[in-house]
Amino acid sequence: MKLADRFLKYVSIDTQSSKDSTSSPSTAKQFQLAELLYQELKEMGIEDVRLDRKYCYIYAGIPSNLPAEKKDVPVIGLIAHMDTSPEISGAGVKARMVENYDGEDVVLNSEQNIVLSPSVYPELKNYIGKTLIVTDGTTLLGADDKAGIAEIMTAVEELLAHPERPHGEIRIAFTPDEEIGAGVDHFDVEAFGADFAYTVDGGAEGELEYETFNAASVNVEINGLSIHPGSAKNRMVNASLLAAELVGYLPAEQTPAHTEGYEGFYHLYGISGTIEKATVSYIIRDHDRNLFEEKKQYFVSVCNLMNQKYGEGTVQVEIQDSYYNMKEMIVPHFHLIETAKKAMEMNQVACKIAPVRGGTDGSRLSYMGIPCPNLYTGGHNYHGRFEYVCYESMKTMVQVIQTILKLYAEK
Repeated sequence: MKLADRFLKYVSIDTQSSKDSTSSPSTAKQFQLAELLYQELKEMGIEDVRLDRKYCYIYAGIPSNLPAEKKDVPVIGLIAHMDTSPEISGAGVKARMVENYDGEDVVLNSEQNIVLSPSVYPELKNYIGKTLIVTDGTTLLGADDKAGIAEIMTAVEELLAHPERPHGEIRIAFTPDEEIGAGVDHFDVEAFGADFAYTVDGGAEGELEYETFNAASVNVEINGLSIHPGSAKNRMVNASLLAAELVGYLPAEQTPAHTEGYEGFYHLYGISGTIEKATVSYIIRDHDRNLFEEKKQYFVSVCNLMNQKYGEGTVQVEIQDSYYNMKEMIVPHFHLIETAKKAMEMNQVACKIAPVRGGTDGSRLSYMGIPCPNLYTGGHNYHGRFEYVCYESMKTMVQVIQTILKLYAEK
């Protein structure tokens, strides 16, 4: 199957996860793609394929075709996630290919005047003459991470069609719920059986990532006291106003809109309230573990200060760590980065090593015993209606995956 056809088929399936769900997977519709992938892997002739019908994971294994004496070749895993972001609809995706892109505005939806413009997204100019895959502007595309799935599936299919190409044992996994931070909650590390792995879940061509944020989620409940406003002096405690006060204590320059590179942030994720009760949700991010801990401690100190002002129990805070910077798990196995970099260079791809301003399944897997850096997919503008992917970049990733496997087989 052609790479483009495969990708377009995958994005037509709605696999949006839900951060409000208590089930696992968070949405049953993710099973639709899982079932399709299970069948495709079987049809490729892969015998070792398993669909976890409880938690919606796909696991597959391809035996080594190397001589028996080559026992020291590591088992390499390839991982991508099936769900799409809860931030915008993934249903009814109308994807189309813009061939020979001319560097000008791309009208996604003339009726709603939705335009993908290089004046807003200047990196579009890097793709003049290339083929872009876009939406009609009413949904996301789903390149995050169905581009990664399509690239892995195509790379594996081509390898199986050429048994003369050497490779060690290959393990494949497709996960649910990555977008809500639960992608490896039920991941079977032992059954997966890889020594090392790569997530194919990055962005622009050439991106290679092995540093992620340290991450925590923060949930705050604020208790107020309602009383008739005509007799409220010195008695009313307006929980919604306290929520606004809490937000004001946090440094305004440390938000996503004001940070880049290695700079961490406090991100106000949600706020709602009445006079009696208000809730505030934040995520805290920083690449530096010490600064990460300082950010959490500062948030707690703000809540303590407000309790001192308004009474103990007025502000209740819960902070839960989500994942940690995988750098310290990757650096002892830096051959993963060196091999991926060499594979890109062998395919005329300029490698760009940069920190992830987010996380991947590999963040947690690296701490679960599978060091797991992240490779590009060719996508841009994830989690929004202006998401697009460069088809030529997808094709180079197929070749990079195969070259990585070849390089390990030759060691």
